[in-house]
This record gives sequence, structure tokens and C-alpha cells, in this order.
Amino acid sequence: MRLVTVAGPPSSGKTSIIIKTIEELRQKGFSIGVVKFDCLSAQDENLYSTHNIPVKTGLSRGLCPDHFFVSNIEEALKWAKGRSFDFLITESAGLCNRCSPHIKNVLAICVIDNLSGVNTPKKIGPMLKLADIVVITKGDIVSQAEREVFAYRVRQVNPRGMIIQINGVTGQGSFYLAKLMEKTSIIETLQGATLRFTMPGALCSYCLGERKIGDDKQIGVSKLVNFRGEEQAKGEE
Repeated sequence: MRLVTVAGPPSSGKTSIIIKTIEELRQKGFSIGVVKFDCLSAQDENLYSTHNIPVKTGLSRGLCPDHFFVSNIEEALKWAKGRSFDFLITESAGLCNRCSPHIKNVLAICVIDNLSGVNTPKKIGPMLKLADIVVITKGDIVSQAEREVFAYRVRQVNPRGMIIQINGVTGQGSFYLAKLMEKTSIIETLQGATLRFTMPGALCSYCLGERKIGDDKQIGVSKLVNFRGEEQAKGEE
């Protein structure tokens, strides 16, 4: 079975791109399942169901969505293999720009839209920087010049990734993405696989549910701003 990870900022068009690409893959006889990882709620399950796409949804709630992804991805793979899918596509909320759900030797796609602003690519982090394919959406709403500038900014962040412009409404460009997905390697297990980027190292009292503010409440690893000049980790001289 082939595994593809799709990540990107909220409302960038991930679900629409996945659905259009699945339509292309289905025309060639492939069966596809989707696992949606989100935080508090996910309405996209209804969209997948409308298109008769098998989908499972996992909500991280109080946990980091990408940590949640890593903790559940092996079971997601077992679910897909149990259903005899040819492809499993995971969709990640992409809310933590410091994290990335991408795995070495697994096709990694980042979806980002032209309307997010020309400086957005520099703010997204490893989710964009380490992707094999960067899908840019909503190009029909901006000018050709704006599309070129935005693609250039993406290229500055990820010089090795392939950039594809796809219209999430019409599906234009999804055929090409489907062709690239067909070339991905078959995955039997993710036991022992390696993430492409480390998760954040901080674990503080607020990560564990603390709500009150104050120095005596800040336990564990945290980071303070030195307003005299530089940032420093708490406890550093």
C-alpha cells in the first residue's frame, strides 16, 4: 500500500485537493482511504462521505496535532491495510508550524494558498520546507504576477520541492499530482521509520494543563525573552 502525507495551514484547500486527486486515481481503478487528523472538530468527514471516500477522523483536542499524528499513524496504516486500500492519504491540520507530519521515504505534500500572503511561506516552517511536493491553490483569484511572486517565495523556502498549481474547485492540475502519487513506494509498516524533522523540545506546566500565570507556575522547559536584548532559555545565565 502507498502512503501519502498531506499537510498545510487551515483553509488552504487540502481537502478539496485530496478529493480531486482521488477522483483521478479512482479512474485508474485504485482504492483510497483517508485519515483526517485535526484538533477540536473536523467537518471535512462529511465532504469525504459525500464522495464515497472511506475516512477516519482523529481529534487531538488538548494535544499537539502533529504529536497526535505520530502516535496514531501506525494504527492508521493497519486500518488501511485491513481494508485493502491501494493508497492511504493522511490529512493533517498543520496548526503547529514548528512541527511537521512528514516521514522519511513517504511522499510528503504541503498545500498552501496564494491568498495567505507573500510572506507566509517563510512562516510555515518544516511542513513546507521539507515537503516533496508543494501544491499552491486559489491561483484563479490572483493575478499572474501575484502567482509568480508567491511561487518564488515558496521556492526560496523549499528549493528542492516540486511546485504544482491546482484549482481545488475545477480540479485542474490534480491529474499531474495523481501521476506523481502513483510512483510512490509501497509501505508495509512504519515501525522504525523516521520523521523528517524533530518535534518541539519544550514540555512545560502549560503543556500539562496549567492555566494560572506566574513565575511559580512555570515548571519544566520554557523560554523567556531577555528584553535587554536577546532571547534566552529559562535558567540560563
